[in-house]
Amino acid sequence: MDNGFSGNSPPARSRWRKVAYGGMQPGFDDNHTDESFLEEMVMNANVVKRNMLKVMLDTVSISQYLCTVALVVLIWTYTLKSAISEISLLLLDASLLVLGFLVLILTADMLSLNLLFHYFLNISFFTTGLYILSPIYHTLTRSISSDSIWALTVSLLILHLFLHDYSGSTVKPPGALKNPNLTSNISLNASIVASVLIASRLPSRLHVFAIILFSLQIFLFAPLVTYCIKKFSFGLHLCFSFGLIAVTLGFVYHLHRLLFVLLLGLLVSINLVCPYWLIRLQKYKFEINGPWDEAKLCFDITE
Repeated sequence: MDNGFSGNSPPARSRWRKVAYGGMQPGFDDNHTDESFLEEMVMNANVVKRNMLKVMLDTVSISQYLCTVALVVLIWTYTLKSAISEISLLLLDASLLVLGFLVLILTADMLSLNLLFHYFLNISFFTTGLYILSPIYHTLTRSISSDSIWALTVSLLILHLFLHDYSGSTVKPPGALKNPNLTSNISLNASIVASVLIASRLPSRLHVFAIILFSLQIFLFAPLVTYCIKKFSFGLHLCFSFGLIAVTLGFVYHLHRLLFVLLLGLLVSINLVCPYWLIRLQKYKFEINGPWDEAKLCFDITE
């Protein structure tokens, strides 16, 4: 006779309730679920809806820095071919330094006279130390073949580009205190080592000093300048980026046609193909959230 109970079902007067802590409820299995279990299921709660234009604009920063590194490699190449003298390199270094400080003065919010003097003092000590050490860098790789130097330099630059922080989250604006993460440190160190390797193949010590100073200005100083430009005006950031891309493509075209095609294809892939691919794959994103997920504890701490 059916008395309203079946198997291990609890009495009708008992009601199951979800208990986070406190052990099992009498009459229920520890894995028991009722009809309301799936009522709290949420589909794609944390999936970010991306816009094609927004993704394309975000990729401009990647193309901008890629062209910046390409310009550095162009300067290295022309210097190794003795097409650029050490005096021209020193003038270029001074121009970039003045231009960079001018951009910081016009765009940074928390830039004081004391901070500018602090930067100038640090750059003076850094430049003096670099000039003293330039004879060591000049003879650093004398016993290594040029093919090995170029292969190692290309590998380090690829590592630098792969680990570089394109979002600018680790860039330290004037007056801010931020600690760079491990990948950013590895990326920066890779670029510095690549600069030293290239500089060691130059004919004079003044060449070595000028090219290392130029490289370090780009790899250390340029991300801060571009970050301040982007924070100041996104439109100015786009104009600067597109101008830099056009100049880089022009120089690469005159240097080597095949490299121009490869760089142009890479830029098109970054700015058009990859955003389109990301948007197309977005519809296949499937995420289920519900009461089976791990609980997230939230503490409301008021001072």
